[in-house]
Amino acid sequence: MTLPKINPLNTPSWKKLQEHFEAVKDLHMKDLFAADAERANKFTVKWDDFYVDFSKNRITEETLKYLLELADDVKLKDAIASQFSGEIINQTEGRAVLHTALRAPKTAHFKVGGEDVMPEIYKVKDQIKAFTNEVVGGVRKGYTGKAFTDVVNIGIGGSDLGPAMVVDALQFYKNHLNTHFVSNIDGDHVNEVIKKLNPETTLFVVVSKTFTTQETLSNANTLKEWFLEYADESDIAKHFVAVSTNIEKVQAFGIDPNNIFPMWDWVGGRFSLWSAVGLTISLAMGYEHFDSLLKGAHKMDEHFRNEDFDSNIPVLLALISVWYNNFFKVESEAVIPYSQYLNQFATYLQQGIMESNGKSVDRNGNPINYQTGTIIWGEPGTNSQHAFFQLIHQGTKLIPADFIGFAKSLHGNQDHQDKLTSNFLAQTEALLNGKTEAEVVAEGTAEAIIPFKIFQGNKPTNTIYVEKLSPESLGKLIAMYEHKIFVQGIIWNIFSYDQFGVELGKQLASKILQEFNSTESSTHDTSTQNLLNYYKSFS
Repeated sequence: MTLPKINPLNTPSWKKLQEHFEAVKDLHMKDLFAADAERANKFTVKWDDFYVDFSKNRITEETLKYLLELADDVKLKDAIASQFSGEIINQTEGRAVLHTALRAPKTAHFKVGGEDVMPEIYKVKDQIKAFTNEVVGGVRKGYTGKAFTDVVNIGIGGSDLGPAMVVDALQFYKNHLNTHFVSNIDGDHVNEVIKKLNPETTLFVVVSKTFTTQETLSNANTLKEWFLEYADESDIAKHFVAVSTNIEKVQAFGIDPNNIFPMWDWVGGRFSLWSAVGLTISLAMGYEHFDSLLKGAHKMDEHFRNEDFDSNIPVLLALISVWYNNFFKVESEAVIPYSQYLNQFATYLQQGIMESNGKSVDRNGNPINYQTGTIIWGEPGTNSQHAFFQLIHQGTKLIPADFIGFAKSLHGNQDHQDKLTSNFLAQTEALLNGKTEAEVVAEGTAEAIIPFKIFQGNKPTNTIYVEKLSPESLGKLIAMYEHKIFVQGIIWNIFSYDQFGVELGKQLASKILQEFNSTESSTHDTSTQNLLNYYKSFS
């Protein structure tokens, strides 16, 4: 069985939504709240330690009814079942999509090609646990007999963004190990990290499925050369480990076969932090916290898999996003976490969302004549209030925003938490209500200034309120957005799990690299040729 291949524009619900949009597009949310005292309660989902209020959106009960019909028309329920049953839903690459299996309990059963993958998953988990405990506990040591103090994660894309975001987000729970992330092929990046390292006490984690990724291998070899200025070739086995499928190349690099953590082709890179790619997460905060992260994600998996769509958090968020993207023609969404710990969260989501759903060909192989994908951006509040909020409040663009907040602070400073929360709540209220001319006049504003102080309001937001930032709650939050991506991909009739678009630039980069030390040249457009000549003039 494959995913349904239904053009959403041809569904009855899409036609209803088009007609409905014309009737409601100019409604102000203030009026919707005034007309229904129960609106906030009707458009809120309380689940576990999550409180998700989507009432501050330009939707009515009728809107939601048609959006839910759309989910049925595109056979979303069947698609969810196909994903969780291990079917080849990444058809363009011939793979299952089973990152959900990585966080399932040992008693679960997930099959790929007829074989249960759970025993293999738990074998790798046991390997991660044992290795983590040895490093954190000081049992595993470097070449001079000293315990490790630093861990360097060498990867790019999903092999970097996921672990880096989680380690940063959960730094409150970190142990004594210092963690560093090297991703960019920019040599200045790796050399700045090297400044902070002691070769005797540094562990390197090289993350590359094929062990051929240019950026990762270049950085790994640079760090290896630096390490060998102090140590011998035989010492590499004590200081370098790999997460990869290419055993031969990893061993040729000098890594001990016992220190190779396997990956699977049914886990996409941007969904891989739950696998051995998350080894640095485990090392940074201990295996128990890493396991809690996985358990939190599994809880969200079960909610997504089993909850009715009208109270299913990822489904509702995805449907609302489609409403703005395809009917209001909104191009971007902001993600505003009111926690400095989540300062890399929007960056992480950019890969997950834009690499997955940035497609212009549908599952039938036809060009698409409707919008897919959304541009994701954002920064933590309250910093962002003093940066780009002006554009959201009074600019000409409609920008829906997810506000993510935590009711309890981790360090317990209630004064700071009260001030943070007051801003968190006030901003969505301000975006909803705006400020009328009468309110501006009542403030005693000079007549010439009145137009400049009017706020239209009617700016949509979702409020995702969580009790406390913990490994488990972060796992739920990440999984929530993963499932939102899946739902949108199903509605837009696209394959969300390939990323052929990133390959062309890599191929051309390889050709250009060869030209730097050669008199021969490929055929380029005149702009690229001029830029290439300019670069070569410095060498």
